[in-house]
Amino acid sequence: MADDGGRRRAYIGSFTAAGGRGVLTAAVDPDSGALRLVGAVDAVPDPSYLALSDTVLYAVSETADGAVAAFRVDGEGPVLIGAPVSVAGSEPTHLSVHAGHVLTANYGSGSVSALPLRGDGAFVDGAAVVLRHEGSGPVVDRQQSAHAHQVQPDPSGRWIVSVDLGTDSVRVCALRGDALSLHHETVLRPGSGPRHLAFHPDGERAYVLNELAPTVTVCRWDAAAGTLEPAGEMPVLPDEPVGDAYPSGIAVSPDGRFVWTATRGQDVLSVLPVEGESLGRPDTVPCGGVWPRAITLAAGYLYVANERSGDVSWFAVDPASGVPRRRGSVEAPAASCVVFG
Repeated sequence: MADDGGRRRAYIGSFTAAGGRGVLTAAVDPDSGALRLVGAVDAVPDPSYLALSDTVLYAVSETADGAVAAFRVDGEGPVLIGAPVSVAGSEPTHLSVHAGHVLTANYGSGSVSALPLRGDGAFVDGAAVVLRHEGSGPVVDRQQSAHAHQVQPDPSGRWIVSVDLGTDSVRVCALRGDALSLHHETVLRPGSGPRHLAFHPDGERAYVLNELAPTVTVCRWDAAAGTLEPAGEMPVLPDEPVGDAYPSGIAVSPDGRFVWTATRGQDVLSVLPVEGESLGRPDTVPCGGVWPRAITLAAGYLYVANERSGDVSWFAVDPASGVPRRRGSVEAPAASCVVFG
């Protein structure tokens, strides 16, 4: 969003338990894409993921108790709207806004929650509806049980899609009124550990980023039927990695020509050209920091929240090749995501 002076704002989530300052506000330079910090609000613990809807910013509180908070952002900085409310699940890692609800993916409890909103954007306290995931995977230390990692509406707005790292699957759900129900489940390769999903602009393809195997699963998406069908799996790194390689964030270009991913451990960004129902060989560049947790594409720039080096870096994207070129960074301790209005 923009303030009264026409200046755009960015909001950065962080882990307060690791030294983060809560939700940071940054001014965005329209010419260079540069961020300049202008404030911080430490109102809830570990606001690791954010979502902006009109003049309200929503934040998970990624704690064992699991909560979500709403902030009014039509003034100088975020102002808490009421008290945070329970998601009736633990360790929420992601949230989105859809059909008058905030949806959260609860990693610890392996569930998805839907929390209804009032007309002013505040929560209806104590009204969370929960759909629990069931299952496990072959990676013993990471897949003992379900671990929902992301939840979002599909491009048609008819369905809710949740990605579960623990069960190697993507679930398609329906939200009818305040009720959540399972419609379809797509099982991916055992041990792949899907983390996040991004849709192609055509609304007919989706890319599932796998954390436990550094790959992307390309899928066909049928909005009419509400079904996701795997069509192939591609590596996000050009060579076999040495050491840890845990993909984290994924983004698709507005023209549908490129897919970008971030990989922790290797600390790189990858660009993969879209080639029909497949993806081409990846090219990589350093992510500008350490442990890139999330990436966001905004106004032609790619922003990376580098959790362990405590900064947000931004990159100009070459329009022909899709390769990101680093342009700068701003200090943001324990940064975990960036959203823009």
